[in-house]
Amino acid sequence: MLSQMKKEVLGVKIDDLNIPEIVETVTRWLKGKGKHYIVTPNPEIVMMAQRDLELKKILNQADLSIPDGVGLKLATDIVCTSPGIDVLEALVKLAADLGFTTGFLGGREMVAQQTADCLQKKYKNLKVVFAEDGGEVDAQGNSEDLGKLRRVDLLFVAFGPPKQEKWINKNLGKIDVKVAMGVGGAFDYLSGKVPRAPKFLRSLGLEWLFRLIMQPWRIKRQLALLKYLSLMVK
Repeated sequence: MLSQMKKEVLGVKIDDLNIPEIVETVTRWLKGKGKHYIVTPNPEIVMMAQRDLELKKILNQADLSIPDGVGLKLATDIVCTSPGIDVLEALVKLAADLGFTTGFLGGREMVAQQTADCLQKKYKNLKVVFAEDGGEVDAQGNSEDLGKLRRVDLLFVAFGPPKQEKWINKNLGKIDVKVAMGVGGAFDYLSGKVPRAPKFLRSLGLEWLFRLIMQPWRIKRQLALLKYLSLMVK
C-alpha cells in the first residue's frame, strides 16, 4: 500500500495516507518484527531538505513519511492532511488499547513528563516506560547519553527538525525500540503548555494562522511556506 501512495514534493517522498491508514500500518509494525521510523514533513521541513541533503536522504529512507498539515496540499496532488500531533495521539490511543508501551523523549522544562501525564489521564491504560528531556542534541543529531532509554514499543522524539530526524537515524539501531516518530513541538500542545487552535480553525486549514498569532516569532518559519510555493509554481 505504501509504495502505491508515495508522492514526491521537491524531491521529498510523501506517503499520502490518512490517519486510519497510518494507524493500520503502525499496528502491523508493532505486531511484527523489525524497526521502523516515521517522519512528518511539512513545507518548512521540505525546504530544509533542499539545502540539507543528509536530511533529505533520511526523510526519503523513512518507513513512513506523513503529510503534516495542509501546506503540502498546495500546488501538489497530495490529498490527505495528517497533522503530526493528531497522528501521535492516534498512536497513543492504539498503544493504550492494545497494550504497547510508549516513551516520550525531548522538549524542555519537564514537558515530556507533562505530556505523558496528560495522555495517561485521557487514556487510562496507557503504559509509559519513560518521559525524559533527553539532554543536549547537536545539529547532527548527536546526544550525550542513551543510558536512560529502556525498551519501548513506540518512541516519540521531540527535538525539533532536523535534529530529531538525524537523532533517530543515528540511534534507532542502538536502542530497543520498534517504532520511532519525530514529533517536533507536539509535546507543547499535548501537555497544555501552548494552546492549540480550535477544531473549526483546524478544519479550515488555518491552524498555522492561530499558531502565528499565539507565537509571533513563527513569522520567520512561515516565510519557508512562501519560498516553498515559489518553487512549486515554477
